[in-house]
Amino acid sequence: MALRSPGGLDRLAPEERADPGEPGAGEIRVALHGSSLNFHDLSVVLGRIPAEDGRIPLADGAGVVESVGPGVTEFAPGDHVVSCFFPDWQDGPARVGDFRRVPGDGIDGFALEHAVLPATAFTRAPKGLDAVEAATITTAGLTAWRALVVDGKLKAGDVVLLLGTGGVSIWALQIAKLMGATVAITSSSGEKLERARDMGADFLVNYRERQDWGRAVKDWTGGAGVDHVVEVGGPGTLPQSIDAVRIGGHISLIGVLTGRGGEVPTAVLMAKQARLQGLIVGSRSDQQDFVRAIEAGGLRPAVDRRFPLDRLADAFRFEQGGGHFGKIGIEW
Repeated sequence: MALRSPGGLDRLAPEERADPGEPGAGEIRVALHGSSLNFHDLSVVLGRIPAEDGRIPLADGAGVVESVGPGVTEFAPGDHVVSCFFPDWQDGPARVGDFRRVPGDGIDGFALEHAVLPATAFTRAPKGLDAVEAATITTAGLTAWRALVVDGKLKAGDVVLLLGTGGVSIWALQIAKLMGATVAITSSSGEKLERARDMGADFLVNYRERQDWGRAVKDWTGGAGVDHVVEVGGPGTLPQSIDAVRIGGHISLIGVLTGRGGEVPTAVLMAKQARLQGLIVGSRSDQQDFVRAIEAGGLRPAVDRRFPLDRLADAFRFEQGGGHFGKIGIEW
């Protein structure tokens, strides 16, 4: 599936390309079978993030190793693998501040049948997950893991605030409960809030009914505030998140759903002495740690609906509607 400039759902179309062939030194050949949609993917496809004409979309990809090139010892034919959002960021602190080497953006993504790439562009997929489920960890899952565990140093007994019920927030809910945290979550849908309760959420806030939801969450904590906020909204929600966080707390700024710029209540943030940290997904080493945690905790992602690859445009339309809970899967 390829995207033609200048973008748009009507500019997505199947395309025949030459088989990538056999892997060279350090490479593996993977038969792809699943992906999942992210807000970043939608932005690329709609042309909000310009991409090269003919770009193959989708940052997430999971499948089975068909063959390995010389020097590859980490994987063998038959292994189930999942892609990395930043294929060149192997470990250590963040070194990447753009999307030039992100699949589906600066380079071709995984809306295809076979890929030949360096083995280091993949990790082992969690045991027991199918290709669609595994693909959800590449972007959404790893973002939640880094926000709470890698950077947030989440520990049992912490209190976490999650915004909305999209892919990152629902993965964060599962991670937080696995780690023994207490979770507050927001949504405009009572039905979605009840689903979140069924997954372990402890405090529910409908932000259409309670516009000062940050105050509601703070009051729920007895006035102390939450330890961590996974902030996916951006400028439109950040003031409420700052209101909700405790003095010395941690806010992970990972989304721009309400815009790319806006006012930040700097005096309140300063008074809270809170750490406001922007982040974009994580490293390959972080993903390997996350895979082990998924297996140890028996976690399975929430996949709302699955679409075949030839209905990719319909899947993006469903994403635009905002009615999904968790992730939207693509399978073939």
